[in-house]
Amino acid sequence: MAQQQGRYCSCGTRLARDNHGERCATCQRKTAASAAATPPGVPLEFWQHERMRDALASWHMGQVFYAYRTHPWHGRVLSQEVMAAWLDLNQAQLSRIESGKPPQDLAKLMRWAHSLKIPADLLWFKLPDVGRATATAVTAAQPVPEAPTPKSETPLAGGLLPVVVNGRAVLVPVDAETIATSGLGSFVGTSADASAQATERDPMSPLNRRAFLKNGVAAVALPGLGLDELQHVAAALDDAHRYLDGPVVDYFRRVLDKAKRDDGALGPKKTLPVMLALLGAVESQAREVKPSVRRELLAVGSDGAEFAGWLYRDIQQPQAAVFWYDRAMEWAQEADDAAMQGYVLLKKSQMAYDERDALRMLTLAQAAGHERWQLPARVRAEVTQQEALGRAMLGDSLDVVRGQLADAEALLTSAPNDDPDALGAYFSDDTRLVRDAITLTEAGKPSLAVDLFSDVLSAGALSHRDTGFFNARRAAALALSGEPDEAAKVGTASAAVAYEVRSERTVRVLGEVLQTLDRWRSRPAVRAFRESLTA
Repeated sequence: MAQQQGRYCSCGTRLARDNHGERCATCQRKTAASAAATPPGVPLEFWQHERMRDALASWHMGQVFYAYRTHPWHGRVLSQEVMAAWLDLNQAQLSRIESGKPPQDLAKLMRWAHSLKIPADLLWFKLPDVGRATATAVTAAQPVPEAPTPKSETPLAGGLLPVVVNGRAVLVPVDAETIATSGLGSFVGTSADASAQATERDPMSPLNRRAFLKNGVAAVALPGLGLDELQHVAAALDDAHRYLDGPVVDYFRRVLDKAKRDDGALGPKKTLPVMLALLGAVESQAREVKPSVRRELLAVGSDGAEFAGWLYRDIQQPQAAVFWYDRAMEWAQEADDAAMQGYVLLKKSQMAYDERDALRMLTLAQAAGHERWQLPARVRAEVTQQEALGRAMLGDSLDVVRGQLADAEALLTSAPNDDPDALGAYFSDDTRLVRDAITLTEAGKPSLAVDLFSDVLSAGALSHRDTGFFNARRAAALALSGEPDEAAKVGTASAAVAYEVRSERTVRVLGEVLQTLDRWRSRPAVRAFRESLTA
């Protein structure tokens, strides 16, 4: 019999008889390892998935990583170890990035975006053009990524006005109302126009929009600023040590107040980027200002950091929320703002409720109620109600719980109602009543809670996002009361709002409702509710 001619791998190794391929086992393992070391090629539709779009809109690369790993296109959730290897990180580093403060090192952001092959037009920072080595170096040196321009249909619409300060131009955000009433229309382009003008200029040009955003705030609506005021703001952002003063701190305050007002309608999906830009500006400018201004600036910063903590709670990122609550406390202490320190303790108590830690929740609420904080009556009312909720969870009698709820009502009735931006101003009679309903649910009286929820929510006085959240709590009370069909119906409506404004906190509550409804899982309304959460 003639000897069978041998077959060889390209590396020179003779192939085994049962190997019908063209590579030896060693080369096959090396090829597989090489493929696993780089991200797979994904279609353009991959980046249009709703959760991926939301992650990119958050300006948080950690959220982008998480959305990438959990994308249904992969067929299964990718481990942090696999993705970390692609990005030249370890698993612990990737975990911190996903759950911590948004990374601001632009060089790293660009490297990670390149590794994952994220389309440049979806990023919130500009990738360098090929062949522009100088531009690349300048861009990579900037610590804060460029914020995307808000869409014109949102309340943040406006333009960017080039204002000349000390012989150089700085782009200052201007809202539509200012443009219409101040005669600045011929000087101001739309956000898109300003971006295009900046792109056409050399990256070193002072009119580059990135030069303003490096030290300033994303384009937000600020009515009532004329040309003189805009020039003053631009000068302050250009030279904080020399120019930043009370009026500019007030500018920061107005940005914060508007973001809070927008949150109820837009949710964290739209509001968080504005807040991160503001806090970046505060953090940067606070290092350069005079001591007399620093305390004013940090007082605004502590308020903004507390609000950022709330936004991260709403998207269920507790580690990031704790980071900003701690920063709010630190800045409030330096600013000698006693009321804000007590307020942060209240917010930490509410976060403990998210985690079902009843004892910590109660002791934090009691600490927040100490007289040393000199809290306004409205906040003291909220603190008293929070203590009642803690006592309900720990099994105190219904009489004790209702007594504290009555105390909270009396405090709220005595609170002045003339400053819409005062600390705790959002805590209204409607908010108190729906939180009373939550307390009654925890006290084992869900049927009483259902009636309270229905009365308040039917009036339509709450914000869009809050209506969605408290409907989730209403669904929970209905489920506990043995009304599965109505609970499922209310839960389905709540889910639609939760996904619209990206309130993961609401989604978590709805998940608990679905568990309560499990014994009725065969009912059509419950099946439809389950599908609304898993779609």
